[in-house]
Amino acid sequence: MAYIRNYLQIASKNFTGGAFARSPITFNNCLKSTTTLSSRKFFNQSNSHVSRSNISKFISQSASQTSLSSNSPILLLLHPLRFETQGQRAFSCSTSQKFFIFTRSYARNRSKSNESKLNSNSGSSDNNSKNNNNSEGGENNNGNNNDDSSSNGNSGENPNNGNKGNGNKVLETTLQKPTIPDVYPQVLAIPITRRPLFPGFYKAVVIKDPHVTASVKELMKRGQPYVGAFLLRDEEADVDIITNISQVYRVGVFAQITSVFPANGGQDENSLTAVLYPHRRIRIKELLPPLQNVVSEAEVVSDSVQQTAVDETPNLKVSPQQSKEPETQYATSFLEDYNVSLVNVENLNDEPYNRKNQIVRAITSEIVAVFKDIATLNPLFRDQIANFSMSQSAGNVFEEPAKLADFAAAVSTGEPQELQEVLESLVIEERLQKALLVLKKELVNAQLQSKISKEVESKIAKRQREYYLMEQLKGIKKELGIESDGKDKLVEKFKEKADKLAMPEGVKKVFEEEINKLAHLEPAASEFNVTRNYLDWLTQVPWGLRSPENYNIKHAINVLDEDHYGLQDVKDRILEFIAVGKLRGTVEGKILCFVGPPGVGKTSIGKSIARALSRQFYRFSVGGLTDVAEIKGHRRTYVGAMPGKVVQALKKVQTENPLILIDEVDKIGRGHQGDPASALLELLDPEQNSSFLDHYMDVPIDLSKVLFVCTANIVDTIPGPLLDRMEVIQLSGYVADEKVAIASKYLAPTAKEMAGLQNADVVLKQDAIETLIKSYCRESGVRNLKKHIDKIYRKAALKIVKDIGEEEFPPQELDNVETESETPEKDSEASITTEPRKPLEVPSDVHIDINSENLKDYVGPPLWHSDRLYDSTPPGVAMGLAWTSMGGSALYVESTLESILTPKSNPSLSKTGQMGDVMKESSNIAYTFVKSLMARSYPENRFFERAAIHLHVPEGATPKDGPSAGITMATSLLSLALNKSLDPTIAMTGELTLTGKVLKIGGLREKAVAAKRSGVTTLIYPDSNISDWEELPENIKEGLNGIPVGWYDEVFKVVFGDISKEYATNTWLKMVESTAEEKENMDAARIHVINGKKENVLDVA
Repeated sequence: MAYIRNYLQIASKNFTGGAFARSPITFNNCLKSTTTLSSRKFFNQSNSHVSRSNISKFISQSASQTSLSSNSPILLLLHPLRFETQGQRAFSCSTSQKFFIFTRSYARNRSKSNESKLNSNSGSSDNNSKNNNNSEGGENNNGNNNDDSSSNGNSGENPNNGNKGNGNKVLETTLQKPTIPDVYPQVLAIPITRRPLFPGFYKAVVIKDPHVTASVKELMKRGQPYVGAFLLRDEEADVDIITNISQVYRVGVFAQITSVFPANGGQDENSLTAVLYPHRRIRIKELLPPLQNVVSEAEVVSDSVQQTAVDETPNLKVSPQQSKEPETQYATSFLEDYNVSLVNVENLNDEPYNRKNQIVRAITSEIVAVFKDIATLNPLFRDQIANFSMSQSAGNVFEEPAKLADFAAAVSTGEPQELQEVLESLVIEERLQKALLVLKKELVNAQLQSKISKEVESKIAKRQREYYLMEQLKGIKKELGIESDGKDKLVEKFKEKADKLAMPEGVKKVFEEEINKLAHLEPAASEFNVTRNYLDWLTQVPWGLRSPENYNIKHAINVLDEDHYGLQDVKDRILEFIAVGKLRGTVEGKILCFVGPPGVGKTSIGKSIARALSRQFYRFSVGGLTDVAEIKGHRRTYVGAMPGKVVQALKKVQTENPLILIDEVDKIGRGHQGDPASALLELLDPEQNSSFLDHYMDVPIDLSKVLFVCTANIVDTIPGPLLDRMEVIQLSGYVADEKVAIASKYLAPTAKEMAGLQNADVVLKQDAIETLIKSYCRESGVRNLKKHIDKIYRKAALKIVKDIGEEEFPPQELDNVETESETPEKDSEASITTEPRKPLEVPSDVHIDINSENLKDYVGPPLWHSDRLYDSTPPGVAMGLAWTSMGGSALYVESTLESILTPKSNPSLSKTGQMGDVMKESSNIAYTFVKSLMARSYPENRFFERAAIHLHVPEGATPKDGPSAGITMATSLLSLALNKSLDPTIAMTGELTLTGKVLKIGGLREKAVAAKRSGVTTLIYPDSNISDWEELPENIKEGLNGIPVGWYDEVFKVVFGDISKEYATNTWLKMVESTAEEKENMDAARIHVINGKKENVLDVA
């Protein structure tokens, strides 16, 4: 029985009908004489509930069988039965045996004054008189009264029952006040987060770990509800077990568990909430590591029962040797069976101090003053301070400054480190200072919070006052007839706007309906703003308003030539459009799509067309657009809804016949909000856009008079149905001659003016422009060329300014003289003026010429030297042509042998150069075709039957794909097989079939431009592209000999000429002999075996 310790929980009722005892009870070293009784046998035999009367009867019978003194404690093992009182279930045992402590003397209500007395039982007085002179009674229950209630309504039993004729004395007894052990060397350590606990102030903690939960429950059962609470160093940690002493601060508190209840409303069975009441400061001396093999709670409880249960024989005696505990045994030793953190601790006592110390009293007074200031600002603090003051006697705060410091830290929301320092401070003066610092910060926070609250309340009050006054003013003006309601003025304004427009009948009907709705809505209603915004948009659309168009052909030609050089196809199409409009007297909207590489003037030509036609211009881009509402508008029910881009364009230009440029249609996206490309189908269809329906406007809008111009880099990514609705006009890249003309006529003058050199003698020579185009700007467009020309003139401007010097600058004269600044800092700031700065006049003797010789001083060294990789191509190399959205370029194909050619070697073909799937298929077709061609025309040449060939397309970092390199690959393979070099001025393009047919390709114009730029004189192309060749401008075809071919045999004749079978056979034999002889030399020179040892010799290969 000794291991149960001195502290057990009273869980039974006193027998006066009072409440359950909830506080721990101390029995001073009484457990050595504790008698353990088992209720199982008694209650199983009587089949009775565990009521007060039955417990009384059981105790009386048990006491008569044992030699117990009147106040000997009894440990009653109450088995899983129901504890009832007054017909209501007050307690239930369902899983394990419960332990209750009684004494044979129990309380009883004798009178209305609730005076508790004990009535001795005559049936047990004989046995008890041996141990105690005072007679102690029980209740004389005859078995008929099993309930706690009585006929007279008292909460206890009838006080007269069982007391007649016995002469028993009535003794008074009281429950002792709970006392806390002064020394508790080993406790269960519970880590807490965010803030430490302070002695004297409750704190609820949530325990989630099932092992810690089980240990806490066991502590409560054994009446030992004491733990140690220590603050975790890591604020983010959330653990219930300490595995390392460095996880927590060593100084904590010795706390008592006052109550335990399930956490989260009982949803989590493994977690509970424990309310801790700290008593004193403690320090960890040693951490006992948790067990690895942990037994379950049920096993521990069962073991506890086995240890505490004793034989029911009443005369059982326990020898002192058996009851003596080991010296190392603690009250919490049983927790070693749990996987929890136990710590050995020592008490920390405050250092003594002088109560009359002026510093201590001054700091105490300051803390009290700060508390008063906070209480005036924070109601929560006011309540806590009031509760604390009620617990102190008058003037006691100054007598207990340590408790005041703990209270200040406990109610403050300081940093965990600062609060822990207060807890660890044992010097009262130091603790008060640290607590005052934390409290001062709390005061600053409270003042700031109060300031913010007052500012917000002031703003709200001001707005409410303004609103109230404005409403009064409106009412007064309305009564006097001085001013009409704002809603009426708004209706009048919309009607005036509508009268100036030629609205269709359907639109006019909708307008009238919305106007009537607006007139009957209150301005405060949310629908009022929606209707007002809709009417605003409805009256902003230019219904029936058109801008006059210019059908003058000569004017259009002048405007187009003035803005752009070349682009004859585009100019001709615009002139056709103007001619048709002039004959008909009106023009319908058209949809044009300009396709070409970047920088060729697709967007700028749209502006020129609008200027030539005297139409308003509006541009928007759909590149990356994923929301269909950007085209069709949002529904009016959405907050912030607005029409689509087209309606916004009409509102901006205020005409029904503008030119709308839709940029980057090939880069339109698709997302969760719909497919914008599909929304463009209705917009760009001439048969449908006469009644375009925007989601927001919800009325048909006529877009048939709008001229739509779209731009794209390629047509491959444009959806087919959308591409079918547009008239595609290809804008190919500029050739060198066109670039020179554009740079001389447009780019150079503009760049010179932007650099401030329009009046300076700075000349960009023709040869410099040509070198710039050839060695720096090879792209199809002129955007990069413009950047380089701008850079040249900026460099020239910098050189002029440096040569002139700073003294040539005009003095700064300020017309608006600023007043002297009040602070020295403002004196150093720049002066402010509204006058523009006068430009610098460049002296007339300054002269700069920029030519090809000094061009690198302005734009750096050349980026390219030539498009040609080879001035004279070796066997196996052929020049092809490719084109992308950036323009055309030369494309070389290289073929070589992978290994030495022998009559017994195996053939193979490997391909590199980041080729796409289509291009790989073209290489396989070319390989198969040349093998059949050699077998048919030169059967004695067995090259492809024995050769391991590697085919490569240079510039491997650039992805390549397409079928147009078929004849180039075949020519490269034949050149390797016949060991014949090709003419470096010949380039070719065309798709090859297995039978040798050459098929049509795309981008002939771009390829021709690239061929001319690379110095090609002969261009081989499919005969199905003759129409494309004939459409090329003469300046592109100049110097190019275009040869159309339909079959590869024609290509073979142009490239190789007439090659006899004897030449082809001798070439094969020479290749085999030379490679065989070379192989023998290499094998003989590689390794020599001398005296059984291998000696490496220089590889002659």
